[in-house]
Amino acid sequence: MSGRRRVRGYRAVGAWPVVVTLLAALVACGGRPATDGARAEVQRLLDRRAAAVLHHDARAYAATGDAAGFAAVRAVPLAAWSYRVTTLRRGGDTATADAELSYRVADYDRAPVVVKRTVRLARGAAGRWSVTSEKPAKETGQQLWDQGTVNAVRGAHSLVLGVGQSGERLRSFAELADDAVPAVSAAWGTAWAGHVVVLVPKSLAGMAGLLGSPAAAYRGIAAVTTGETGGRAKAPADRVIVNPDAYGMLGRVGRQVVLTHETTHVATRAHTGAATPLWLSEGYADWVGYRGTGRTPPEVAPELQHSVMTGSVPAVLPADGDFAFSGDASRLAEAYEGGWLACRMIAERWGEERLDAFYRAVGEHEERAGAVEGALKDVLHTSLPRFTGDWQDYLRARLG
Repeated sequence: MSGRRRVRGYRAVGAWPVVVTLLAALVACGGRPATDGARAEVQRLLDRRAAAVLHHDARAYAATGDAAGFAAVRAVPLAAWSYRVTTLRRGGDTATADAELSYRVADYDRAPVVVKRTVRLARGAAGRWSVTSEKPAKETGQQLWDQGTVNAVRGAHSLVLGVGQSGERLRSFAELADDAVPAVSAAWGTAWAGHVVVLVPKSLAGMAGLLGSPAAAYRGIAAVTTGETGGRAKAPADRVIVNPDAYGMLGRVGRQVVLTHETTHVATRAHTGAATPLWLSEGYADWVGYRGTGRTPPEVAPELQHSVMTGSVPAVLPADGDFAFSGDASRLAEAYEGGWLACRMIAERWGEERLDAFYRAVGEHEERAGAVEGALKDVLHTSLPRFTGDWQDYLRARLG
């Protein structure tokens, strides 16, 4: 996949949320080289396994070996599912295959999602290979079906996939996502997919497993969006991944803001790249999330208000490092709040269309250097020092 993988997040702080992805000689360790014939045989085995998944053929799937994963993935609406063996390591009548699983969710993914898998195999008395297990490759995130049986709920603009969640709860996520999509289109425009895939694991640990990271890194984070920034038409769809532990602590408005924020990242991904600072991408997603809620700056930005009231107005716009999930919670909150208020100021002073144009103009640059300065000059007809000063005045006026 091309582009830079980013993980966007939404942190819940207190009662309010703060909108916060060669073929070579193959020799096993202590084993012997895998022959082309064995590798081809394993490839054909995985081809049959993939066909069984696509055709919902439990008997054909079981004929390829371990059948434990068949029921887990059955509810996922798939348009494509295939394996490509990249290496095969043999040790007698056992083998381990490194493979790429390529799959596409029907009606949602514009191109296949490709993930690395480790497939273990055994050769029976008849000399035929069979699968004994399939897992994510080392240091690779899990897929939702690795965590249990997936249940699916379709909304008008959404597909919600969950593990360990009731149908009623999954439907509530679909309702929120269905409200989020038109809200995002009203702000950003309709030149995006216009739908979203939401993954709801059983717990924080499940969320961390999907992201391939320690759970501690996402404690208090209500949801994240994964995907390729700067993607084009063939880039795989993003996934909004929910932390059910933190999400459950939010009220109705907070839950809606979260889903709208994350859906904004899905919509803007093609115009978000290396040049886009986090204060802009997160601030814009917050601006869309809170747009129309009637929430005031003091209600949304209590941490930043405290700093302003005590005479500590930020000297510069939030830096990318201020958005680190593992950093200081107050600093993180102020970063999100500062980015939101910067975008809110642009929308109020220059208009919502100019805010959208500014976002796109920044993302058109290949590098960070000069991107914001150029867009400020070309779109808003101002400079970075002047914009920063206006933002500081705006903070004092709205939060002082």
